[in-house]
Amino acid sequence: MFMKNRYAAGVLATGAGLAVLASEYPEKFEQVRQALPDYFDRGMQVMEMAAKAGRRISEAAGRSAVDSWDEIGG
Repeated sequence: MFMKNRYAAGVLATGAGLAVLASEYPEKFEQVRQALPDYFDRGMQVMEMAAKAGRRISEAAGRSAVDSWDEIGG
């Protein structure tokens, strides 16, 4: 549904699926719910590392090849 740009239907179907899973496996769902903050923290760390890498790549792209070579000790 998301690939066909039917976002509202996709969100509704996802919510219904999660509700069914929560009713079938309440103990597992509770474990996942309690672990969500850790998952978000790890995701944010990954995103921060990617942003730093992107900044470094864009900074390096702005320099000349000779400057970059000198910086790495070539």
